[in-house]
Amino acid sequence: MGVYEYEHITPERFLKALDSGELQDECIIDVRELFEWDYWHLEGTRHLPLRELPASLGTLPKDRKIYVICAHGVRSETACRYLSEAGFDSLVNVLGGTAALAAYRGFQYD
Repeated sequence: MGVYEYEHITPERFLKALDSGELQDECIIDVRELFEWDYWHLEGTRHLPLRELPASLGTLPKDRKIYVICAHGVRSETACRYLSEAGFDSLVNVLGGTAALAAYRGFQYD
C-alpha cells in the first residue's frame, strides 16, 4: 500500500460549487451501481460503477480534478485510493455521498 493523496469536500461546499458553475469543467463520477444511479443522481455526473473503474482508467482525464461520489462515502473513498495509486493526482472525495447530497436537496435518499 502506498500513500494515497486526495482531498475531501463537504456536501454543502460541493453543491455550492456545483450550483455556481464552478465545477462545470471538472469531472464528477458516481461509483454506485446502476439501480442506485437510476433511483437518484445529480445532473452532470458520470455513472462509473466502482467495479468498472479499473477497465475505465483510460477514459478519465488526468488534467482535470475528479470528484468522486457514492451512496455514503465508502466506495468513493475506495475509488479515490485506487485512482491515486493509478497516478491520478487531483482527486476529491465527496463526504457523506449521495445520501448527504440528497438531504441538502430536500430529498430523502435512504
